[in-house]
Amino acid sequence: MNNTDSLGKSRRVARSKPLWMASMLLVGGLALAGCATSTTDTASSESSSSTSPTSTASTVDSPIATTSSGSEDATTTAETIADTNEAVEAFLATLSEEQVEAVTYDYDDETKTTSWSNYPVTFVERAGLNLADLTEEQQTAAMAVLEALLSDEAYETVTNIMGGDQYLLENSDTTETSLGQYYLAFFGDASDTDAYAVQFGGHHLGINADLNGAEDTITFAPTHLGVQPAVYTDEDGDEVQPFDGIYTDAFAFFDSLTPEQQETLTSGDVTMCAPGDTCDFESGSGLTGADLTDEQKQLLLELIANWAGMADEETTASTLAEIEATLDETVIAWSGETTYDMSTGDGINFSISGPDVYIAFQAQSGSAGADVEGVSTSGWGHVHTIYRDPSNDYANSVEQQAATGGMGGGAPDGGARGDGQMPSGEPPADAPSS
Repeated sequence: MNNTDSLGKSRRVARSKPLWMASMLLVGGLALAGCATSTTDTASSESSSSTSPTSTASTVDSPIATTSSGSEDATTTAETIADTNEAVEAFLATLSEEQVEAVTYDYDDETKTTSWSNYPVTFVERAGLNLADLTEEQQTAAMAVLEALLSDEAYETVTNIMGGDQYLLENSDTTETSLGQYYLAFFGDASDTDAYAVQFGGHHLGINADLNGAEDTITFAPTHLGVQPAVYTDEDGDEVQPFDGIYTDAFAFFDSLTPEQQETLTSGDVTMCAPGDTCDFESGSGLTGADLTDEQKQLLLELIANWAGMADEETTASTLAEIEATLDETVIAWSGETTYDMSTGDGINFSISGPDVYIAFQAQSGSAGADVEGVSTSGWGHVHTIYRDPSNDYANSVEQQAATGGMGGGAPDGGARGDGQMPSGEPPADAPSS
């Protein structure tokens, strides 16, 4: 049985937060940060996954509302590459010669491995152009690159993550000055026949997408998706929960397991291979794919697709088929809560480690100073995740290497951490706590 046959088709949803969300973040003071320092450390209460934020939470205002282009979404890898190429060229056409030089690198430039992290941009310098330094036209064109590259669902997740950073900037007591700064860089030239990479991100976001027209492939390894807070209210008064889909898929998988399987899953070692780390991708102990039924494997693949399936349905199906082929050798471990109820406990941690996939999901034990009264900014409300491909990180275009100074790297001894706190290497003394 091939569990990936229908997965790609199920990943695309109607885009409810198009470019207006990106414009909201990028125009009128894009100076976000994320896990940051603060002069006040106010305890934040947890908000339930089934209830709206408390009335103390302010809304996020959008200074600009920009509609989507209305073009049909790509369904094949070739269409996604062609659409992204067109968007890249359109963006570059808005830049000066100096800006074009600043945003482009050689395809094999090692900067690709050191310029993404789970730390704020004040501690790990990102490659390319800071969108906060661009004009409104350039910012819109930059976000159009992501819109062309990503599925509707992934684009919505990305813009909702960015909206959460904006919410923290406007409502929390953080003093981190980099909150919400996002950078865009290209490694190689956009092409239908040659490989190139798109890198985009800031603190709670780090996308590395490698597009190869010659081989008709797209990979997102490695990628960092984070969230803080768990829930916020946008300018329309709507509740936004960026990781609800991930949580829903995670607990659908967990709930499908028998008590004996759950015991094996939760007795395992949750591992971590963080940004900047030269990883051994240790699997640790836990439940293996060989222990799962076909239905449980399908649910696990649906969870994995939140990271591995960020583009069109053909790309998603192809990537998941490769992962499925070695799923029996893949180890899943889980710690923390066993019920999707964000009003209790400190969240969940899990890792999925196999020959063709590595995902680490870890709830952060603190808010890092970004507190908002009545809003979850720790545990459930502060999560860092990493997706990597042990067999194909950076599409094997550069050698893995640790980022300068160990920023964003793994545990100092290279081992795993299961305490709910993202490994952070040996950051400077004044670095944020996560």
